[in-house]
Amino acid sequence: MNDPREFELYDLRVEVVEGSEPMVCGHEPGDFFTLRGENLEFPPGQTFPLYPLAALLPLLPAKQRRTHPNDWMTTDMEVACPDPHCGARFRITRTGTSTFRHGEVTREPWRPQEGG
Repeated sequence: MNDPREFELYDLRVEVVEGSEPMVCGHEPGDFFTLRGENLEFPPGQTFPLYPLAALLPLLPAKQRRTHPNDWMTTDMEVACPDPHCGARFRITRTGTSTFRHGEVTREPWRPQEGG
């Protein structure tokens, strides 16, 4: 990555895992989706409930970026379902990286940043 207009984001897999309580939302253990850049991908025929997805979405851009090794965003992989009566957990795993170029993701002209 020698081009200063390039940057890397982690590719993510978000998988439903069982917690200590029964699940009551419309997800099953093993259900998952992946995120590459800004694109969510679901396996053919698999659905994912809206409310857990809405709760997970704000975390995903932060999980895609490099973080300090001691930051909780680096160390914590599981998030509880937002329904207090559901025992599901969602495991967010960094599976690799993808490289993007500034011009591929915005129409804002690229300007070199001072110090970076």
